[in-house]
Amino acid sequence: MTSSGFRRAPRPDGALSVAGAPAGGGTVRLNKRLADMGLCSRREADEWIERGWVRVNGEVAAMGTKVLPQDHVTVQREAAHAQAQRVTILLHKPVGYVSGQAEDGYEPAVVLVEPRHHWRGDASRTRFTPAQRKGLAPAGRLDIDSTGLLVLTQDGRVARQLIGEDSDVEKEYLVRVQMGQVAINVQAAFPPAQLARLRHGLSLDGQPLKPAQVSWQNPEQLRFVLKEGKKRQIRRMCEAVGLTVTGLKRVRIGQIALGHLPVGQWRYLGEQERF
Repeated sequence: MTSSGFRRAPRPDGALSVAGAPAGGGTVRLNKRLADMGLCSRREADEWIERGWVRVNGEVAAMGTKVLPQDHVTVQREAAHAQAQRVTILLHKPVGYVSGQAEDGYEPAVVLVEPRHHWRGDASRTRFTPAQRKGLAPAGRLDIDSTGLLVLTQDGRVARQLIGEDSDVEKEYLVRVQMGQVAINVQAAFPPAQLARLRHGLSLDGQPLKPAQVSWQNPEQLRFVLKEGKKRQIRRMCEAVGLTVTGLKRVRIGQIALGHLPVGQWRYLGEQERF
C-alpha cells in the first residue's frame, strides 16, 4: 500500500500492476498519477511512457495520456531496473559553488562529483561511473555563500520527497550572526521578542512563513530547523529582525546528517538510508 492508497502487485511477467486510484475526481494525466502513487517523478514518468514501459488497460500509453480512476495501469519491469541504477549523492558543498547550473562565472557543485573528491569513509559499495552524473540535479539548494549538505539525485522519488509541493522533510542549519556591530555574545543583546518572530510571524514575498524551530546553539550562532526553503530564506528572515548572517551551514536533511563528510567531498546515499 502506498501513501496515496494505491495497491501494487507484481504480475507473472514482472510488470507492476497498479489497482485503485484516489476516490472521486475525473481524468488526470498519467504522469501525475504515477507520481502521486510515489513510483517516480513526473519527469521520470514521462521517460517511462516515452519508452513504452507504461500500459493503460493493456495498451501501451502515449505521451499526454489521461486516465480515469478505474483505469488499470501497469509499469514494465524495465522501469524498475532503470530506476534501481539511479544514484543519490550527498555532497558537502563549499562556499563559492552554486547548487544548480553555472551562473555569473561560478561553477555548479556537481563538478565536484568525480573520483578524486569521493570520501574514503563512504560505506557504500556503489562504484562511480561517468553516467552517474547524467541527470544529476540538486534536490533543494544552498546559495553560493553557504556550505553544508547538498543532495544531488537522479531519482525523481527523492526529489519529490525533498522539494515536492507536499514535502514535510526538515532541514537543519547552523547560522552564525551578528547584530549591527555586535559580533560577540549576540544572544545577550538580541531581544527575545525578535527570536519569537523568527520562530513564527514573519512573511516573505507576501506570504507568511511556516513555523520554524529557532534556538541559540551558542552566543554567536543560531540553530534553524525549517520545512520550507524559499530563496535565501534564512538570510532574509534574519535581516527582518536586525541580524546579519556571517556564516550558514546545512547540517541535516530529514534523517540524513552531514556527519564527518569533509568539505568538498561526497558520498552515496546508502541502500538502507532514508530521508
